[in-house]
Amino acid sequence: MRLQLSCSDRRVSFSCFTFTVLLLLLICHIGQILGQKSDSAVAVVENTDGGGDEEEEVTVDEEEGEGDLEVVQPTDEWQTLKQGAAVPAGSHVRLNLQTGQREVRLGEEQLKYWTQEEHREQEEPRSSLGPDELKQAMKKIKDEMKASSRDTEQEDSVASKYRTLEELKKDMAQLELLVETDGQIMKRLLEQFNSSNSTTEQRLTILQELEYLVHQVDNAQVLCSMGGLQLMLQGLNSSDFRLQESSAFVLGSALSSNPTVQVKAVENGALQTLLTTLATAQPIHVKKKVLFAVASLLRHFPYAQRHFLSHGGLQVLSELFRADRGGVLRTRIVTMLYDMISEKEMISQAGLDLALDTAHSERVRQYSQVSLQGELLEEGWCGLVPQLLESTEHDYREKALRALLAMSPVCLDQYRSDSSLLGLLLSLRDQYQEMVQSEMILGEENGYFSEIIDLIDTLQVKMK
Repeated sequence: MRLQLSCSDRRVSFSCFTFTVLLLLLICHIGQILGQKSDSAVAVVENTDGGGDEEEEVTVDEEEGEGDLEVVQPTDEWQTLKQGAAVPAGSHVRLNLQTGQREVRLGEEQLKYWTQEEHREQEEPRSSLGPDELKQAMKKIKDEMKASSRDTEQEDSVASKYRTLEELKKDMAQLELLVETDGQIMKRLLEQFNSSNSTTEQRLTILQELEYLVHQVDNAQVLCSMGGLQLMLQGLNSSDFRLQESSAFVLGSALSSNPTVQVKAVENGALQTLLTTLATAQPIHVKKKVLFAVASLLRHFPYAQRHFLSHGGLQVLSELFRADRGGVLRTRIVTMLYDMISEKEMISQAGLDLALDTAHSERVRQYSQVSLQGELLEEGWCGLVPQLLESTEHDYREKALRALLAMSPVCLDQYRSDSSLLGLLLSLRDQYQEMVQSEMILGEENGYFSEIIDLIDTLQVKMK
């Protein structure tokens, strides 16, 4: 047993002596009591807080011995400890000097833990629900369960509209087996076209697919190497006008801006076949596609232009021009002639700056062998082109004016002697002048009709 006695040095007096004697007597009494029921070690500490209550505090260091003892559950308040009762380890036990009874409460660590738990319960109080509130809570739970069920059904409905991942993988695997390059597709199409079992409708569909593919330069060259050029030329000789039109369309698309195909076409006699088709009686929609193929073959290809002139191309076009009354074919013919004249003029002008360029010099030499303007004068084109000015279409008139200006170096004398041309130009200028005023009202100072008037004025100046 540990005995701790203390008196303040400032209060050493008779009262302290008296208090010490009383304390010794109480300690003896406590020893007798504890010796009867407990082997625990206790520490008796004087109450230094001051006040009227004189009481001892004992801390339990060890648990009570084993036996059938009543165990008291301490709280944060002091409570009387009955004779022979046991307390948990860590509890505080004291002797109340006024009552002479032992008292117990929670130890410091226990009290600290209990206080924290009490605060949490106070911060988060448990709410008690009444019957009505409980019914509403149950109803809310049921509604949430029903809503969740509906969402699940909707998800299942949406999922049923789509295929599973495994199904998609199978489809992708099948697609990989069907992947074909453009070359393989064209080869397959040519085989189907040449098959004796293919109908005319099937061949028309094949030509439509080929026309889409040959817009790519490499595809057009591959098609020619597969024999596609001969197939197109055979289609031009077909008795079915639909096959003629589609074949000419595919050929023209393959020839566009593709020098390799242009050379192969001339070598395989495509120019003669095209001119023959134009010279024979054909529907206008067939001739439009054939003219497209001829223009694609001649564009930026002086060698083909020279052969075109030597094979009577201008004669074929002049007959076609005279026979056309609607102006559609006339416009295409005049546009093609204008492009050929402009190409040669641009090459000649650029030659002044690129005189030392060998490749350019060769092109200048090739164009010099194309006597286009001389042929135009001999074939009467100086009198044919002005007829297009009589059309009511502004686009046709514009193309005719541009062609007349391009042909003016060789046709100027004939223009001046053509009184009907002079009168037509004056009439057109007055007509377009009114349209120019309308453009200016709308805020278009340099509109489309102003450009047409500029062409008319330029031509009139040359004719003076």
